[in-house]
Amino acid sequence: MNLRSAFAAWMFGLALVAAACQPAATPTAAPPASQPGGESKATATPAPQLSGEIKIDGSSTVYPISEAVAEEFGKAYPNVKVVVGISGTGGGFKKFCAGETDISDASRPIKTTEMETCQKNGIEFIELPVAYDALSVVVNPQNDWVACITVAELKKIWEPEAQGKITRWNQVNPQWPDAPLTLFGPGTDSGTFDYFTEAIVGKEDASRGDYTASEDDNVLVQGVANDRYALGYFGLAYYLENQDKLKALAIDNGKGCVAPSEQTVRDGTYQPLSRPLFIYVNRKAADRPEVEAFVRFYLTRGPALAKQVGYIPLPETVYQLALQRFEARKVGTVFKGGPQVGVSIEDLLKAEQ
Repeated sequence: MNLRSAFAAWMFGLALVAAACQPAATPTAAPPASQPGGESKATATPAPQLSGEIKIDGSSTVYPISEAVAEEFGKAYPNVKVVVGISGTGGGFKKFCAGETDISDASRPIKTTEMETCQKNGIEFIELPVAYDALSVVVNPQNDWVACITVAELKKIWEPEAQGKITRWNQVNPQWPDAPLTLFGPGTDSGTFDYFTEAIVGKEDASRGDYTASEDDNVLVQGVANDRYALGYFGLAYYLENQDKLKALAIDNGKGCVAPSEQTVRDGTYQPLSRPLFIYVNRKAADRPEVEAFVRFYLTRGPALAKQVGYIPLPETVYQLALQRFEARKVGTVFKGGPQVGVSIEDLLKAEQ
């Protein structure tokens, strides 16, 4: 997805919501900071009076952010229990649309099939972006034959037709060694898997299956770190956390090699592997005081916490507009049932209508 296009459209849609809806002030508890990055302010309800349990599950990529927010929220509201689990974006939506969780972490937009399941079960959702991320393609530090890989080479490695056939490095590029190619990547329930296959192969879920798959990114990190001939992919934050034992490859999308970094993700040059991250909030649960306070806390304290755990905060304006979207209880998605890599502004605006 082109981040600039996606979020320009997303912000435009939110601005329309903000202009059309002026929600009344609620009597429930507000988080200590009522503006993104702002100073602490008095809460409407003292923290000790806020209690309950909030259930969150989903993306392993978004997990570090939600876990960091939950930990800080617990300090402000000690009587609220926040449980954050990992089952992958797809697994998280299964639980969310079954009414088992209050918030679903997602590293891609909700799919059409998932929306249909939610609708069937009477679950409405509020879609909120929480950070930028990028996918990193990594190899073992002892790999001295590749520093940059093209999108075409990645497709040759990961497309379904490669299964059982592309098993050695020199089959991808004759200048690379005649050595085994060991692959690691997310499982099919992962939003990272969905996004990567769409961005690289050109079709969501289109991937070879003969690789070591896991919903736990730490398993993938260890797999690549322990095999000189390995190649894998996962969220940039996990690479940054383990860069002493991994080597990230620059990506050539036809305009030269670009390495993943905060700058290249922000300026849109690290393509096509840059993406937004989301939380989806159960509309009914959003009216519970503890959930309402948590989401406000997430959108105000989340930017700083996201950066602390290796992610890239969105522009402050986006968080402000997202908070307005939440206050207005604007349900639905501005996307079309999937990652939509390279989607135009016009397409996203039509999706908002």
